[in-house]
Amino acid sequence: MVFPMQKENNARMDLANRVFFRLYQCANMLHKTGTRAIESDGLTTQQWAVLGALSRPQAAEGMSVGDLARYLMVSRQNLSGLLSRMERDGHVGLAADPRDRRSRLASMTEAGRHVWLVGAQPKILAYYEDALEGFSVNDIAHSLHYLLKLLENMQRIDKAQGGGREAE
Repeated sequence: MVFPMQKENNARMDLANRVFFRLYQCANMLHKTGTRAIESDGLTTQQWAVLGALSRPQAAEGMSVGDLARYLMVSRQNLSGLLSRMERDGHVGLAADPRDRRSRLASMTEAGRHVWLVGAQPKILAYYEDALEGFSVNDIAHSLHYLLKLLENMQRIDKAQGGGREAE
């Protein structure tokens, strides 16, 4: 005999499995189709995220590699290789932080800013329009709300597991 609470929990876990699997699929499709949208500018979705982070007013003077890794929620090791490629391609500059010589600052170069503003941004905005077709402003706001709630819970789990130190 299946009890009502057990049945409800089974349904909840079935839905949870479906939500997380769809998130996995969405992340893979974002990487695949997002990269295609901007590949003519020589960018990938990871580079799009870095340039987006560095284009914010708070990063006008550059961002430490550690802060950038924490902001993007990636390991410092993975970000380091990505930044090296972006520096080689002329999109990002890396320099010693004048406040802390042990730390490096990443900043967008003029060439990177041009690629970001002139090449990538219009394509990214068109990509957003296509990907969000059929979504109302309310749908987008609700999606953002639930994704932020999920992200907060996952960050809590990460902290409890001793994570968050990989960017240090």
